[in-house]
Amino acid sequence: MFREMRRIKQLLSNEETIEILNSCTSGVLGVAGDDDYPYTVPVSYTYDDGKLYIHSAKQGHKIDGINKNDKVTFCVIDRDDVIQKTFTTHFRSVSIFGRARILTDEAERLQALRSLVEKYSPDFIEEGEEEIKKTWDRVCLIEIKIEHMTGKAAIEIIKSSN
Repeated sequence: MFREMRRIKQLLSNEETIEILNSCTSGVLGVAGDDDYPYTVPVSYTYDDGKLYIHSAKQGHKIDGINKNDKVTFCVIDRDDVIQKTFTTHFRSVSIFGRARILTDEAERLQALRSLVEKYSPDFIEEGEEEIKKTWDRVCLIEIKIEHMTGKAAIEIIKSSN
């Protein structure tokens, strides 16, 4: 169903791929946009047990896209070092295909928000609980269940880590 990576020597392990997801703070979400144009938008996210969680306004382009088609893509760029002399880049990235859904269950919404607070404000958990209460009625939470995920790195990075 999903294509295998063509340059298999650049494939990162599942553990390395998850480490990138956990360490990075932003990614790009791709949804079905208006008039069949893809729509991509940078977002903050958290990764938890095979799922991504994103917060959003309750209305907008990405919400419309998810409601139209739950199939989404997501990517994170961990490293992108331009090497002028060799006309290349040393990169590390993650590409994801998954299914998005708007969370409506209160327990799931709370878990997603707490996961975001733990990732982005681990020194302010108590204050995060107050923020959750303040924004509860305004925030939309999106869960992306990952169906296919690959991590990829420049071959020079792969060789230097062996």
